[in-house]
Parts: sequence; C-alpha cells; structure tokens
Amino acid sequence: MVKGKVTLVSFPFDNLKTEKVRPAVCLTNPVGKYGHIVVAFITSRIPDDRLETDIVLNETDSDFPSTGLHTQSTVRLHRLMTIPKNIIRRELGELSNDFMEIFSEKLCKFFDLSLNV
Repeated sequence: MVKGKVTLVSFPFDNLKTEKVRPAVCLTNPVGKYGHIVVAFITSRIPDDRLETDIVLNETDSDFPSTGLHTQSTVRLHRLMTIPKNIIRRELGELSNDFMEIFSEKLCKFFDLSLNV
C-alpha cells in the first residue's frame, strides 16, 4: 500500500521539457499492470495566493514529523500526475489519517464529486 506516502519523484515543469526531483504525496494505491499511482506535487514554498486546493503542512502540526519533510510545505492538489510505481525514487514518510481526510475533502470539491446524484 502506498496511498498517503510522501515520496520523491521526477516531476515535470510546465513546459514538459525539463523535470526536477520533488516530493509528492501518493493519493492512490497502485492500479493496473504497471502499478500506476496518482501523486500530487509538494513545494516548500507557501504561496501568497493560495488556492482552495492547496494544503499547507505546518511544522507545528503534531503529525508533521511523520511526513519526512524538512520544512513547512504546500501540497498543490491541482498539480497531479499519474506515474508507474517503479519511478518512485524513495519514500520520505507518510501522511496521517487526519491529513488524508483533508485531502479527500479537498479533492472531492476540486473534482466536484458528490454522493448525491
């Protein structure tokens, strides 16, 4: 199981020509023959113009040490990528169930998902 893990992956820049190894959070467990996982970009920048889908992981949160991150960071849920599991370079840590609940709520809002049809 990898859902909730904080990992290092090569993440492309917006031009798709260059990439940088960045932390990312796994939002799904592996799916299919190649073990594809949906990940969200993590940046150490805290944007001034935060989006509704941004989640700040504060160093003061009691669950922060388990993330494996070194500094306060922002998960940018609008920056998603599907990757095969084998390109994960390494695992840094893990998000708590409390963090994952926040992610679920924000993703449902972002994708306009509702159980009410």
